[in-house]
Amino acid sequence: MKRYSEVVLNGHPDKFCDLVADRLIREIYKTDLQAYAQIEVSVWSDIIFLSGGVVTKKKLEFSVSEIIYEVGFAIGYTAENYIDVKQYKIMDHICWVVSDPGKWTNYSNDQSIVVGYAGYDNLTRYLPPEHFLCWYFREALITSMMEGALKNQGPDGKILIVMNEENSQWRLNTVLITLQQKESFSFLDFTDITVNVLRAAYQNLQTKDLRWSEEWKDVKVLINPNGPLLNGGSDGDNGQTGRKLVMDYYGPRIPIGGGALYGKDLSHIDRIGAFAARRFALNMVKNGSREATVIICFAPGMNEPLSIDIASDKRPHVDAEEYFLFSCMKERIDLGDMNYNLRELGSFYNQTLSFNSNIDKAIISQHEICENKIIVL
Repeated sequence: MKRYSEVVLNGHPDKFCDLVADRLIREIYKTDLQAYAQIEVSVWSDIIFLSGGVVTKKKLEFSVSEIIYEVGFAIGYTAENYIDVKQYKIMDHICWVVSDPGKWTNYSNDQSIVVGYAGYDNLTRYLPPEHFLCWYFREALITSMMEGALKNQGPDGKILIVMNEENSQWRLNTVLITLQQKESFSFLDFTDITVNVLRAAYQNLQTKDLRWSEEWKDVKVLINPNGPLLNGGSDGDNGQTGRKLVMDYYGPRIPIGGGALYGKDLSHIDRIGAFAARRFALNMVKNGSREATVIICFAPGMNEPLSIDIASDKRPHVDAEEYFLFSCMKERIDLGDMNYNLRELGSFYNQTLSFNSNIDKAIISQHEICENKIIVL
């Protein structure tokens, strides 16, 4: 069966917008753990636009511009790069309100459909292998751009892979990389180094997981087939929060629901529901299910979900109806979810960000095996 997946690097304008929006959320939580926020960021050329609403019990004291600069520096938007984050004109149209955020965060204040998925095993971080491999290559490239042979290249870029899944054998067919480079750097040297970084990462992965059976020499590798990419970031493409939903969830093979994860407070139903669904699916797989897909529908103003459908070959180890009560999900909010690092990043790629073993094991211990009928989708 042929499989496909794609991810982007931090310097891609869409992901830069995600990171700025979420870094603002993190700073907001330092002032008010109950804060309500929905922040949208868009960028084009040398202008950054911010919109949305934030409600906190007391006035926020941080500098929006300094947070934007911090994110830009961290991903490589420096004076030595084509994009210098300090040169952006910042248009802040966020509605900053001092009030009680509980009016929006004490209940589900929107409707949403969320999908939770887990499958395979720890070696793919319980993701489809094609999507795991994209994130794995992403991490290798970012690490190299920070401190390795590709240092100071990028930071804009995309990764696309094509592979075949044949039972327990995974055959990588094609790797397509579009990566920004320094104008002064030889294009041939740049492509050679990029291929070497990918090869080393892939061969290292093969030593850990024998299912990656294709030899690197038989993989078709395309590096910037359009020629050198020099004007990356917002000078080559516009960016906006939440446009990489498939990437942020499970890749194109698994359906997604809800909305953007970034730029929303942790109690927003799109975000809290998506994380709860992923955790629930992970619990099922770690307790013996081969694969689990959970689909939940939420309504505004209601504590209990409208609908819960679970596709799995095992019964859940917790009561799904209780697990997905908004009040119960809110009790399990973990602010550690905001402290992801920029190399791994993906909310569901790094399983520790979407599965808190101490919290969920405690929940499991309080319940008998659920006798609810499994609904096969």
